[in-house]
Amino acid sequence: MTLSETRLRELADEGVATLADSTAQEVLQWAVDSGLRLAVAGSMQDTVLVHLASVVLPGVDVLFLDTGYHFAETLQTRDRVAASYRVHLRSITPRQTVPEQDADYGVALHERDPDLCCALRKTQPLDEVLDEYDAWATGLRRVESESRRDTPVVSYDERRDKIKLAPLAAWSDDDVAAYIAHHDLISNPLLAQGYPSIGCGPCTRRVAAGADARSGRWSGTDKVECGIHL
Repeated sequence: MTLSETRLRELADEGVATLADSTAQEVLQWAVDSGLRLAVAGSMQDTVLVHLASVVLPGVDVLFLDTGYHFAETLQTRDRVAASYRVHLRSITPRQTVPEQDADYGVALHERDPDLCCALRKTQPLDEVLDEYDAWATGLRRVESESRRDTPVVSYDERRDKIKLAPLAAWSDDDVAAYIAHHDLISNPLLAQGYPSIGCGPCTRRVAAGADARSGRWSGTDKVECGIHL
């Protein structure tokens, strides 16, 4: 049974007050010790957060939003994680398949209205599955983009009435690389092929070395986030 909204807000306030300078492991351990039913959102770009959570809470639910548009490499990474890490990986699918969405909204909705496409294939499915949990953890980091530079370690997700954790918020790119190397983690092979930020295939492009890591997402538009963090 999920906790009440009142209790979740109390815990979120506690987390905000005590965890701002905590390690990622400490943030996740706090969630476990607080009795929160926790899920981890895993995009299968890198697997740092998934690995950390598997150590703190073996068997933790990892939510992968299977939009129907992912690169084959991303799906392969998901399958490797499911087979290798101590997690319960859940592939969450939208209400409609891609052909069903095409029939209702027209082919290639992502080209004409990427916000709506993301809402249907990512935000809505995540909202629905998070009803089963008290809290969710995301791999957001402040250095990833201007829109993420103020990401708190703990917050109250008002739209979903859940606690939201960003245990890696303060991590640098070097921190991520060092953790991956130390633990020999699974990573999406596209990271080594010019894709520093990986989303759905039709909306993700390679970027030049040294360019903004997220500039390959929805290139040619003013869109910077899929919507699940808004």
